[in-house]
Amino acid sequence: MFKHILIPTDGSKLALNGIKAGARLARALGARVTGLYVVPPYLPPMYGEAAIYLPGLSAAQYRKNGARAAKKALAAIEIEARIAGTPFVTKVVYGALPWEGILRAARSGRCDAVVMASHGRGGLGGLILGSETVRVLAHSKIPVLVVR
Repeated sequence: MFKHILIPTDGSKLALNGIKAGARLARALGARVTGLYVVPPYLPPMYGEAAIYLPGLSAAQYRKNGARAAKKALAAIEIEARIAGTPFVTKVVYGALPWEGILRAARSGRCDAVVMASHGRGGLGGLILGSETVRVLAHSKIPVLVVR
């Protein structure tokens, strides 16, 4: 059925549910896994005329922090894939909105499914914050398994 599963993570505890489910599915199907972490674009700080200047992160510092966060988040995918005994690679995408980065990685990696967790924000929180999972579902041309 599926031979290459993309498992995106944001490094949260909830994302671990999606990681575990994705690794188990890959083992059951004999599929390989690509673990993905998306580092959103760097936005330099902007201040109005009356604002007090607070030093922000430089682009280089932002990238370094993003790489550190990615390494930590992707370690969970590595562990679960090893436990499941499934082949895996990890990938970091920079400068994309998370849902766009997920879909771009799925296309470029020729993945045939995405397995990801949903934070399940409902009501006003879901409306204001939106959902990367909903955006992936709305724009994906391949199957997406959402784990709750």
